Amino acid sequence: MDEAQDFGDLWWTSLLRCLRDPAHGGLFLFGDAGQRVFAPGGTGPIDLPPFELDENLRSTKPIAQLSGSVSDRRITPRGGAGAPVRLIDVPAEDAVEAADDAVEALLDEGWDPGDVALLTTRTRHLEQVNRIDAVGHDTYWDDFFDGTDVFYGHVLNFKGLERPVVVLAANGFRDAERARSMLYTGLSRARSLLVVAGPRAEIERIGGDAARHRLVASEAWALQG
Repeated sequence: MDEAQDFGDLWWTSLLRCLRDPAHGGLFLFGDAGQRVFAPGGTGPIDLPPFELDENLRSTKPIAQLSGSVSDRRITPRGGAGAPVRLIDVPAEDAVEAADDAVEALLDEGWDPGDVALLTTRTRHLEQVNRIDAVGHDTYWDDFFDGTDVFYGHVLNFKGLERPVVVLAANGFRDAERARSMLYTGLSRARSLLVVAGPRAEIERIGGDAARHRLVASEAWALQG
């Protein structure tokens, strides 16, 4: 099972009851404490020491280096060189609009719509709200896995998922204590190209000196209106 860091005690009880043989069945747990988005509420039922995965094989080096700078663990990037992270420095209240413009520009560049996901960090994108209201959660997620159109989601519902291109709209954070983990999650979802739209100063404040250092290598992207 994945996202083990967010499981509470009652969830573990339910999970163990799903085993065909509770006495001799086995569990394989995968988790990342750096992406914990809920208050610690449980301990996995495994006494063995964890095996630490400290390499990023999913993303290009620029993406892995920036997302790794916001992690509390040392993560070694093993992906290809890749394009620099693109940064659109705008106030939080303008981040979603800038992200929308970025998606349009990326499609004009030739990216396939199914390659792109737009994620927000605070309020959900209106397109996400409208799609769920129109077709329901099941079809909304079916559309994601079909991979035929731009996906609109929130960082919290995109944990463990990925797309070649992620446009992260840093439109604020409801909980200051979770801001760093949410930022880390959002920055680490892209495989080939990451675009960040939001206030650079706030991102640097949340990410700290390591993130500030990595953002020096980013490409300032000024979209044409």
